[in-house]
Amino acid sequence: MRLLFKIVCRLTVLIPILYLTQCADIWIQPPRSPENIAALNRVQIKSYRFSEAGDFDSEYGLFVPTTYQEPVPAPLLVALHGHGSGAMYMMEYNNLVELAENYGFIVATPVGFSGRGWFGSRPPDGFQPSAKDRDLSPAEVSRLSELDVMNVVAEVRRDFAVNNQRIYLIGQSMGGSGTWYLASQYPDLWAAIAPLSPVTGEEPEILTKFRETPVLLIAGDRDIEVEIEITRRWVDKMAELNMDYEYLEIPGGTHSASGRENLHKVFEFLNSRTR
Repeated sequence: MRLLFKIVCRLTVLIPILYLTQCADIWIQPPRSPENIAALNRVQIKSYRFSEAGDFDSEYGLFVPTTYQEPVPAPLLVALHGHGSGAMYMMEYNNLVELAENYGFIVATPVGFSGRGWFGSRPPDGFQPSAKDRDLSPAEVSRLSELDVMNVVAEVRRDFAVNNQRIYLIGQSMGGSGTWYLASQYPDLWAAIAPLSPVTGEEPEILTKFRETPVLLIAGDRDIEVEIEITRRWVDKMAELNMDYEYLEIPGGTHSASGRENLHKVFEFLNSRTR
């Protein structure tokens, strides 16, 4: 039944508009506030020379709040996009940059080498890391996707005064998978993480690698991209490990809406945690 619903949702040209709001891949952005627009106007698209990937210019998004003033260290938020997206996806993710301005967060949005690179994480069945116009194996794309994220983190820490006790990681969908994985690979880096509607092939056992890292997990019970029972397995494992975590299961929440509509809770959670 769930598979049939997913197929129907994707045939949007055949579905009356009344039913589109039931589909997980439909998101209607509310009117942006003047503060949100002002923050978006401050977003920069930067690049660095990615020598490990053939010496090309790799893009990433950067937001610096107006409150930033050297040499005072600021918190850094690394935000990972969904499958097939790019550097602006998380910058435009509802009111993320407006909240970053209010909380004084620098935000970096790596592409992860490829919009379909999975940030080094293991994708679910039916997916594999890939890069258009590049004759690379999935394993190599995965490796470079992870490396791109960490290179961007290093770039921002080099160019700005970053509070090393307050570096945070969030991600939506594929980015949620990357969030789980990168937390397990670099547990001493992140002050807290927040996977939003994560779609992943990783197993909850990796939580043992970062059991001291606070986690806010958000998912909707009407998400057709991932069974809510899968997400609940991660919650059960966090409870078993006695981790510092919060789980928000949104009644009626969809894949696209659950994280977007609760970003204020993400920032409240991150802002309350430090290494």
